[in-house]
Amino acid sequence: MKFKPAKSGGTGRSRKLALGAAALLGVAVVAAIASFSGVFGSRSLQGYVPPEVAAPRLTPDQYRAIIADVFGPQTDLGGRFEPGMRVNGLLTVGASSVSVTAAGMEQYDKMADAIAEQVVMDEANREAMLPCKPAAVTAPDDACAAQFLGAAGEYLYRRPLADEELQEFVTAANIAATTLGDFYGGLAMSLSAMLSSPQFLFRIPSLEPDPDRRGGYRLDAWSKASRLSFFLWNAAPDRHLLDAAANGELDTPRGLAKQVDRMMASPRLEHGVRAFFSDMFHFDSFEILSKDVTIFPKFSRREMADAQEQTLRTLVDLLLVNDGDYRDVFTTKATFLTPSLAAIYKVPLPHDGPNGGVETWERFEFPADDPRAGILSHASFTALHSPAGRSSPTDRGKALREIMMCQAVPAPPPDVMFSVLQDTENPAYRTVRERLLAHSTVPSCAGCHKIMDPMGLALENFDGSGEYRTVENGVPIDTSGELDGVSFTDPLGLGEAVRNNPAIPSCLVQKLTAYAFGQAPTMGQQALVRELQGHFAEHGHRLPDLMRRIALSPEFYQAAEPPVTLAVAN
Repeated sequence: MKFKPAKSGGTGRSRKLALGAAALLGVAVVAAIASFSGVFGSRSLQGYVPPEVAAPRLTPDQYRAIIADVFGPQTDLGGRFEPGMRVNGLLTVGASSVSVTAAGMEQYDKMADAIAEQVVMDEANREAMLPCKPAAVTAPDDACAAQFLGAAGEYLYRRPLADEELQEFVTAANIAATTLGDFYGGLAMSLSAMLSSPQFLFRIPSLEPDPDRRGGYRLDAWSKASRLSFFLWNAAPDRHLLDAAANGELDTPRGLAKQVDRMMASPRLEHGVRAFFSDMFHFDSFEILSKDVTIFPKFSRREMADAQEQTLRTLVDLLLVNDGDYRDVFTTKATFLTPSLAAIYKVPLPHDGPNGGVETWERFEFPADDPRAGILSHASFTALHSPAGRSSPTDRGKALREIMMCQAVPAPPPDVMFSVLQDTENPAYRTVRERLLAHSTVPSCAGCHKIMDPMGLALENFDGSGEYRTVENGVPIDTSGELDGVSFTDPLGLGEAVRNNPAIPSCLVQKLTAYAFGQAPTMGQQALVRELQGHFAEHGHRLPDLMRRIALSPEFYQAAEPPVTLAVAN
């Protein structure tokens, strides 16, 4: 079944048929305890102890992607999502730890109603999307309802509906159509209930006995397809992947490799890479970022969006288009700019369009003598990790340690005083280096600042909006510092030190492994993490190669009893 984009519209409804929806307000997904015992090829991975199998809730981006794929990109969701929870530095991992509140379920119901109305109740949309017409629009038609709901359900649930499941939806549509005297009204109610189901909202894995491991289990073909697709594309399986699950292709090494190669050659891989780095780099924080417009008048919401896009385009170009070394993202002079970003960076960039119009992206390379190089000099880092009205070496150093190097930085003591740091007008401490020195003389503060400030101070040439400067309050800015014993004098030196720090590639492997599995690597998984880190280094720190390695590893799909179950609160 091929769905086409829907148009907004349709008639309102005062209620929808609850197909078990009343119980969904108390849904709790209970993840299975699984044991992974993996091999790379024919070689056992010694020391590997499995993590728990996760049943993550769909992220907002995944929800949007599925609805766009199934019903068309113009479908209006008509609701909002609950905020996610970041665990181990990733929202994707946090999605395995969250349930749905009553308020959140109301929003899911609202979105389900809005989507179903657009798909079924709008005459033009249903003409394009429904594979059949009822014998009479004023009465039930079980055959037509089953044809539509079965096809839609396979995409939404990422597997074929069981006969009993499909019959329940068809029966519900029949009852509603009889009550309303409207076949399409009844069908819309069943589709809405399907969209409110935990089988759609959660990626609930299904397990089967593993023929290669006595007493072991593995994800069944449909769950394998889902895990693979959300990892590589951040979206549900497409028709080819569903067919590969149906015909047993995914359960053979050759068939799995064929699908992985196809998916990695697809333009959709870029969407998956963008989703991973947006999560890893905390780009969701831009939604709550604010800047003092009197101090940073150039940095508006448009520049915030452009800052994220600049970094994502740079990453995609270096890592996917050119299959480059991941470490080079911290030193590359090549990037992409819009005129608005060029104004902040104070570099020339031709723009032929009207002022205030849509700005185009241009490939740009900073000159050799320019202080900018690598993503740490992008506004997506310098502006995001700065308060509203000033820069912050501490925030930037903390972000570098935690986000890029996977090193935890303790929270400040509850009684710490920030008045010296925040007083940018104090004539005794005219630069942030002087204010930090005064602040960090407090014994309870000195230890943490020692591991954050020396890196962040190297970025002090960039103010809170990312604009370049050489002085602060009339005093020349000192950008010297050190990272783990490596000294530098400016942002370029910091970029080189970061690039060559062994924690950088190791952290990426940890984050990508957590992202792929949907959970933080456990102590028992460290054998797998170490294997992947060694492979990453041996193959030139190439991201696509690492992604393919994870996607083809048996550990990615193995599990043990018991299978995942659902517990529904009364």
